[in-house]
Amino acid sequence: MQLTSLPSLDALKGFVAAARRNSITAAADDLCLTQSAISRQIQGLEERFGTPLFVRKHRTIVLTDAGEQLYRIALPWMEKLLEFAASVKDEPKRRPVTISASIGVSTLWILPRLGAFQAAYPNIDVRLAANNRLLDLQAEDIDIAIRYCAAGQAPRGALRLFNEVVVPVASPEVAANAFQSRGTLLEHTLLELDDSGRPWLKWSTWLRERAVKKHKASRYLHFNQYDQVIQAALEGHGIALGRLPLVEPMLRAGRLVALSGERRDVPEYAYWLIDATDSPRSDVDVFRRWLIDEMKLAADAGVAIEDA
Repeated sequence: MQLTSLPSLDALKGFVAAARRNSITAAADDLCLTQSAISRQIQGLEERFGTPLFVRKHRTIVLTDAGEQLYRIALPWMEKLLEFAASVKDEPKRRPVTISASIGVSTLWILPRLGAFQAAYPNIDVRLAANNRLLDLQAEDIDIAIRYCAAGQAPRGALRLFNEVVVPVASPEVAANAFQSRGTLLEHTLLELDDSGRPWLKWSTWLRERAVKKHKASRYLHFNQYDQVIQAALEGHGIALGRLPLVEPMLRAGRLVALSGERRDVPEYAYWLIDATDSPRSDVDVFRRWLIDEMKLAADAGVAIEDA
């Protein structure tokens, strides 16, 4: 099929409009064109087909036999195009499920799992809004949020996903020497998160609670984002205070090693699942249930790691 041999759509539109109204003037008004533009379109069609399509009469035009044949072909085709254009235009755009979480939770926990969700639910789009600032769910058009806070700060109706558990972690290469004793640990670089509001994530607190005589390591490396701390540990730059719910996949995969017997629970703080509405859309409910299932699997895996 040689598409180049077909007449232009604009010319056919002009022809159908003129044939339907038996008037070039009316066709021009319908298509918001000039009379001369419609006349040129029809003339171009007649030259392409090599035959007249209209008989011009006083103040009107009448289809020839060839014009009648073309009109019977073109009219239903144009109507189908109109129906298609209307259906596409009216089809509602797919709204993504939007989840808000801190940068650390987004990078370390949600992102590694999103591929599995997309494979299981290819018709549900997800938008991840990573932000350490607390966002207004309604104002920011967010469906679900994962928030980290004390139990007393959790909004009403929030679902407790998992508790805060902290344990020193390092790459296998660093851990082989650093985790022999607390003394050897201090010979290595300690990866520090600059967050004075969470003392359980500070090495000074960890060392003081364990009555380590030398409270200062030989070297510190400071970061302002928690995912940077863990990335540095993965790359062998030192030892991090790992938040077990977030680093569990890396521990299970052997990319990180935890210091045995040094788990610290912070029961007053937890990660909470918050819904923007009591009646979520069906796709939001699917994503919510998937999140909860993943949380349960992660919690079970974390317990297994601790028991190993």
